[in-house]
Amino acid sequence: MYPLLGELTDDEDFLELVRQHERLRRPQTVRFRPNNFEKWNDVDFKKRFRLAKPIVNYLIEEISGLIASKTNKNHALTPADMVFITLRFLATGCFLQSVGDISGVDKSTTSRVITKVTRAIASLSKDFIKMPMGVEDRNSKAQGFYNICRFPRCIGAVDCTHVKIQSPGGANAENYRNRKGFFSFNVQAICDSDLKISNIVCRWPGSTHDSMIFRNSRVKAEFENGVYGNNLLLGDSGYGVKPYLITPLANPTTRAENLFNEAQIRTRNPIERCFGVLKRRFPILATGIRLNVDKVEAIVVSAAVLHNTACHFADPTPLLTDEIEAEINIGNNIGEHVPNDLGGINNSVRYSLIN
Repeated sequence: MYPLLGELTDDEDFLELVRQHERLRRPQTVRFRPNNFEKWNDVDFKKRFRLAKPIVNYLIEEISGLIASKTNKNHALTPADMVFITLRFLATGCFLQSVGDISGVDKSTTSRVITKVTRAIASLSKDFIKMPMGVEDRNSKAQGFYNICRFPRCIGAVDCTHVKIQSPGGANAENYRNRKGFFSFNVQAICDSDLKISNIVCRWPGSTHDSMIFRNSRVKAEFENGVYGNNLLLGDSGYGVKPYLITPLANPTTRAENLFNEAQIRTRNPIERCFGVLKRRFPILATGIRLNVDKVEAIVVSAAVLHNTACHFADPTPLLTDEIEAEINIGNNIGEHVPNDLGGINNSVRYSLIN
């Protein structure tokens, strides 16, 4: 009798193994991922992904080789899937789980995708974000600024804007708290008269002064070494005046000085508009990046690459809610002031322009 019971137990164990095997062989249930090019009309597509369909298609072609999965196992995401997940993240600034739910992938996968795609797009910056190096290119940029208010030789307007982040925690967290009291990266950019970004620096915590960022930048060293000839940058009073960096006068008294200030302020206005357009197109830069600080630079630079691409295609900026508009104004209005030299070589170029 006992051997019979033993055989019965063995049969039950065997059947359980068979059932487990069958469960393992069942195909994985994968949520349907829609073709977003077909699902949305042009208006709704732009509203959701912040770029027109031809630009997104162009982007997918540009970075497919950098982000494509090396296997089709487990229904791998396509490059298009990954680009749409990332654009939706840049457009909404929502938590990863929300983006993942929309795209049919889990939170951890969404995080990996956003990191992979933003780094791939940021790697294109050497081709999409660059200062004018040749004489012909510099003359073209200078003409664009001259057409605004007849300010000569200017090839770029420089300024900083704050990109909000979550508290990074740790001993250095307070370094990221800016003068407005929120945590941020202080991002320096230079743009041309058409609002295209020609230089961007995103590695400094929010407490860093604008002038400190410029003082330690490569572009400052290039101007010091004569790379851009006698061409100029325009900046606000957050920078000290230099022979190549022209700032407004703090206390203009004569008619000529007032006219100079008016021309300087109007001619450097593109950088303020550039920051506004950049944050309106990608609201996450205004509402806040809720990822580790080591991922912020790639996100910001990738947004700048996409901004320049949109400018190239003359893609209109999408509209935003009043709430996000208010967030944009907060990040762009953190004023700083550096006393200007009243004499010496740093001021001589400015007074030659006034006179």
